[in-house]
Amino acid sequence: MANRDDRYGDNAPGKFYVDTQCIDCDVCRVTAPSNFTRQEDKGYSYVFKQAQTAEEEAQCQEAMDSCPVEAIGNDGD
Repeated sequence: MANRDDRYGDNAPGKFYVDTQCIDCDVCRVTAPSNFTRQEDKGYSYVFKQAQTAEEEAQCQEAMDSCPVEAIGNDGD
């Protein structure tokens, strides 16, 4: 389960975030490409834009549910 205290500082403010458990597997970037991107130099994903539509919300939730190491969290803000 993702830990909000270990989330990357790159994450956009809001409810979804990626923490330091990320293994850079690409699942979130494929599932929700409008919201997740890769930190190229350090090799991890993060939320660059919070969900703004119901479709993006569903994609972010699917990315969270599909993350193999549970590195995506939802603060529910």
